[in-house]
Amino acid sequence: MGIQKALAATLGVALMFTPKVVAEELDVREEIYCLATNIYFESRNQPQVGRVAVGQVTMNRVNSPKFPNTVCEVVKQARYYPSGGIDLHSCQFSWYCDGKSDAIRNQKAWDDSMYSALFVYSSDPLLDIVDGALWYHATYSSPAWAKHFEKTVQINEHIFYKERKQ
Repeated sequence: MGIQKALAATLGVALMFTPKVVAEELDVREEIYCLATNIYFESRNQPQVGRVAVGQVTMNRVNSPKFPNTVCEVVKQARYYPSGGIDLHSCQFSWYCDGKSDAIRNQKAWDDSMYSALFVYSSDPLLDIVDGALWYHATYSSPAWAKHFEKTVQINEHIFYKERKQ
């Protein structure tokens, strides 16, 4: 199935299960594009399961009261200066404000990211391979924040976390 047919099918399914008010306010195509872009820059070097895992963290954040309510707002969440400029390196997803180009340079990786985004966006939230994770980091880093959360799973080069049970 071509990417256009997959997108059309997913948009139909997504709108079918989206409340009318929300469907009218959201541009589902833009939401899927934001999700695919996040998957591309966060996990384009990962196999399918790794890309899906990153997409699921993004969607888990959308569904959490601790984060913004749309995919694009979650992906672009950052601190801003009073001038309106982004505080570099303050973003939830590092690629968004690392000062580097956000140009898509690998078409195959982009296609894979788009397919992953379509899958995640249209999937049942109960099929969550990251077990509700809201955060992750690469295996080569050891961020101080990780000790405050419960590790759920390691998938390829990412370690995933959720809040500790009280």
